[in-house]
Amino acid sequence: MARHERVPDVFWRRIQPLLPTCPPRPKGGRPPADDWAYLRGIIFVLKTGIQWEELPQEVFGVSGMTCWRRLRDWYEAGVWQRLQRQLLRALRRRGRLDLRRASVDSSSNACAQRGGATGPNPTDRAKAGSKHHLLVDRRGRPLAANVPDVTQMLPLVDAMPAVSGRRGRPRRRPDNVHGDKSYSSRANRRGLLERGIAPLIARPGVASSDRLGSYRWVVEQRLALLHRFHRLRMRDERRADIHEAFLLLACDLLLLRSLQRFC
Repeated sequence: MARHERVPDVFWRRIQPLLPTCPPRPKGGRPPADDWAYLRGIIFVLKTGIQWEELPQEVFGVSGMTCWRRLRDWYEAGVWQRLQRQLLRALRRRGRLDLRRASVDSSSNACAQRGGATGPNPTDRAKAGSKHHLLVDRRGRPLAANVPDVTQMLPLVDAMPAVSGRRGRPRRRPDNVHGDKSYSSRANRRGLLERGIAPLIARPGVASSDRLGSYRWVVEQRLALLHRFHRLRMRDERRADIHEAFLLLACDLLLLRSLQRFC
C-alpha cells in the first residue's frame, strides 16, 4: 500500500469510538462499508487534492461521493472537534501543551470556484479565495481553526475547547495571545481583556510586528504545514462546512503527530 493511503493505527483507535453508528435499514439493501475505508478515502483526498469522483474505488472499496457524505456527517456530529479535545487532553497530560502564550494568524488560499466564506483574495489579484484562521499554543499545537474573515479573531479564541488532562479545572483560555497589526483593533483588545487574556498585538505606527516574530513563528509554521495538504492549499469545495471539516481533520493529524513524538 502506498504511503499516503495508510491510516495510522493509533489514529483509527482514537477516532473509532467517536464515529456515529449507521441507522438500521428496515428495507434491506447493501450493508455499509467499514468506517475505516471511508476514513482512508477522506484522508487520501485531503492529502492529494484529487476530485471526489476520481477516488479509485477498486483501491479503497468505497466511492468518492460516499466518502464526501461521511465527511459531512462526521463534521455535523462533531467528530473532528471531539477528537481534537481528546488529543489536546493527552498532550496536556504529558506536559506538552503550553497555554502561557498563544498565537493567532491567518493565511489566504486560492479557490477553484466561489462558495461559502469566500471573497476577493488580495494576494491573488482579487480572484476568489478564502482564509484559514488558526490559533496555536506556545509550541504550535493547534487549539482552534476555522474558515472566516480575518476580523473573526474573538470567535476563534472562543472556539478553543476546554482542555483537561491535569488536576484542577480545565483550561479554556491561554494567558496571552500574540497577533500582528491586522488584529490591532479596540474591539479585539477589549474582547481579549474581558476574557482574561493579555493582548500582545502590534500597534500600527507604534510597535513592530517583527518584534513579536520570536513568538509568532510557530503559527506561521503550522499554517505552512497545513498547506502541505493539497486539498487545503487549493480549495475546491463550494460549501464552507466541508472545507472546514478538512481543516479540522488536518489539525487533528498534526496533533497526533506531536503526540506520537512524545509517547
